[in-house]
Amino acid sequence: MPKLKTKSGAKKRFKVTGTGKVVYAQSGKRHGMIKRTNKQIRNLRGTSTLFKTDGDNIKKYFLPNS
Repeated sequence: MPKLKTKSGAKKRFKVTGTGKVVYAQSGKRHGMIKRTNKQIRNLRGTSTLFKTDGDNIKKYFLPNS
């Protein structure tokens, strides 16, 4: 059997924490800030965690070696 390769797009977008949760950067802050409210911009700061089932799929299919 060949080795499973990590999807290179996923390794740039997701990170697995020590407890096994999957963390991602929130979308919507690359451009077009003038049309977003200050509240939207403030709430999009930082990272957030995926739901458990979504995180399990990411770890199984896209990040098999982490």
